[in-house]
Amino acid sequence: SMPKKTAKLAMVHASPVSDSLAIDGPASGALTYLYPKPQENGEIRQVVPGLHWLRLPLPFVLNHVNCWLLEDAGGGWTIVDTGANKPETIEIWSRVLRDTLKGGVNTVIGTHGHPDHIGLAGWIVEQSGAPFLTTLAEWLSPIVWRAEGLAPMRPEIEAFYRNQGYPEAQLESMRTSRMGSTFRNYPMPAQFTRIRDGETIKFGGRSWTVLVNGGHADEHASFYCAADKILIAGDQILSKISPVVGVFSSQPFADPLSDYLVSLDRLRTLPSDTLVLPSHGMPFHGLHTRVDQLKAHHAKRLEQLVALMGAPKSGYDLALGLFERAMGEGQTVMALAETLAHAHRLITTGDARRDIAATGKVTYRRATNRP
Repeated sequence: SMPKKTAKLAMVHASPVSDSLAIDGPASGALTYLYPKPQENGEIRQVVPGLHWLRLPLPFVLNHVNCWLLEDAGGGWTIVDTGANKPETIEIWSRVLRDTLKGGVNTVIGTHGHPDHIGLAGWIVEQSGAPFLTTLAEWLSPIVWRAEGLAPMRPEIEAFYRNQGYPEAQLESMRTSRMGSTFRNYPMPAQFTRIRDGETIKFGGRSWTVLVNGGHADEHASFYCAADKILIAGDQILSKISPVVGVFSSQPFADPLSDYLVSLDRLRTLPSDTLVLPSHGMPFHGLHTRVDQLKAHHAKRLEQLVALMGAPKSGYDLALGLFERAMGEGQTVMALAETLAHAHRLITTGDARRDIAATGKVTYRRATNRP
């Protein structure tokens, strides 16, 4: 999920700074895109009346994130997601706030707490005085990650990676590189308004149902407008890549893939002609098709992983089997995180077992009832 030069960013503790580049992803044929190609980074395009698409640069191979600017009924604007805390992003926002949003900002909303989505939430709130809305976990998480990332790596984090089979040389590299990360969030707003699953909130002249789902982030918020059949999807549904679903050191026994698969079934209940506004890639129609592609992708990954579990293997060795190219390109943290998410799903379904030795070393093997 990250290119070679920025692999160090994932070294912070547990931070799934993973929207950057999917390690792999399902095919995305049979979707209907609103436009033949995206606008340039920093440019704004009206998608539907009152709803505008701002494309912002990212310092990754996946070189952009989509933010949404909505004209509020009584004047002023709502911003959904802010991009990363980088000088070029601040420069773009300074121009947008001055020239496009001159009616004022009423609300800033975060879909989830990854740094390419809320990295500048605190800065925009400072500039505008607008309230910040997000879910509880997605306000708290980046505050924790920022504090963790500025401190030396704690022993339990090292133990997590060591017990999953990480070579000592890579652990040493992780230790030394984490402090050099230049991708830090602007400090989060000190106050926020909590949004919850199932609530209806009004912004941009429309009513939106809040859909809180897990998998990619613990409490990721998407927003669905039933009247106009529009889904501000965040990273929960992307058009060309699979959002990273990973297990990180802060929650070593989590099963985020089960959460993600539940969310896909839930999102598939929305109308098939819903306009999907993803945080990466282009607006599209074909929600049901895309959900089916993502589910098939993870089903295939699970079968590939079971096939590697004939003999007990560490998470690291399984990641080498699943993501050999990514591991060779310095994306080891993300490849391991994805592998563990799939392994933990197999444990949940009874298709695999986890064994923890007295030393703490973890291995995975196929369940005895599997061929």
